[in-house]
Amino acid sequence: MENDIEKGSPADKINPADNSLIDKLRENIADVVMGKEEVVRLCVVALLAGEHVLLEDVPGVGKTLMGKALARSLDGRFRRIQFTPDLLPGDITGSSLYDPRTRQLSFGPGPIFANIVLADEINRATPRTQSALLEAMSERQVSADGETHDLPSPFMVIATQNPVEFEGTYPLPESQLDRFLLRLPVGYPDREAELRVLASHRQGEPVDKLQPALSREQVSQLQESVRRVEVEESINAYLLNIVDATRNCEDLHTGVSTRGALALYRAAQAAALVDGRSYVVPDDIKQLAVPVLAHRVITRGYLHGGQREAIEALIQRLVDEVAVPG
Repeated sequence: MENDIEKGSPADKINPADNSLIDKLRENIADVVMGKEEVVRLCVVALLAGEHVLLEDVPGVGKTLMGKALARSLDGRFRRIQFTPDLLPGDITGSSLYDPRTRQLSFGPGPIFANIVLADEINRATPRTQSALLEAMSERQVSADGETHDLPSPFMVIATQNPVEFEGTYPLPESQLDRFLLRLPVGYPDREAELRVLASHRQGEPVDKLQPALSREQVSQLQESVRRVEVEESINAYLLNIVDATRNCEDLHTGVSTRGALALYRAAQAAALVDGRSYVVPDDIKQLAVPVLAHRVITRGYLHGGQREAIEALIQRLVDEVAVPG
């Protein structure tokens, strides 16, 4: 890789305009989401990869704020869906309505027909309602009454959930979790950042005044640039060695699927572009392995099933044991 850089082969393909747009987007979000630089970076990674994010943490740490800030930073349509036990699938996707003028049924699009969809407290809806997101997140389309309706582009779901409170919640099934590129904790800001948060809220909610930093066309341009990021064969082998480690781990009932491997591949491409490179390095794989893979494995009973910290520590241990390419 170092020899390639000296020859100028990958570095010459970096588009300075891409980096300028990405920096502009990150700075815009960071103006209101303070002290969360890595969370902001990874949410931008997911957006540029064309995928979705699950923010999982206790109430009040900025999960919904992160979703709103990202949405308002794009010149597109934003919809927030509050998930509750009585929410129905049609409340998300839309349904056929009778039109008295034509005396026919016509499809009325639901809130899923937006560029950025904030699925707030997603685990408070029933599994039947949660499954209404599956086709939208996988295929970027909604099927209703025998017809297929395309979703707008770009399309991204940012979901939030509280991992501590279990009463009145429904754990996300593996098939739903697998549609999220990243599962991220948000965490508390440091003291300096929290002081800036207090000062910024003196005259209201800063996120309400946030102006778009990128157009939908610019986001699509960046997503295309991600797919041109180079990945050497040695990096592919390293990625698959990590995937194989999860499949051969005695503590895991089910390891990472091929879809999970592809998710890590695409996330690494997006991370490289966000960091100003047109090629993936081993650190991209190593740093993204836990947030991309930890929610895609199934543990054995003695790991208490869904303890996020234990699963993430296990994935990190497996990553550390896999040899990094030179």
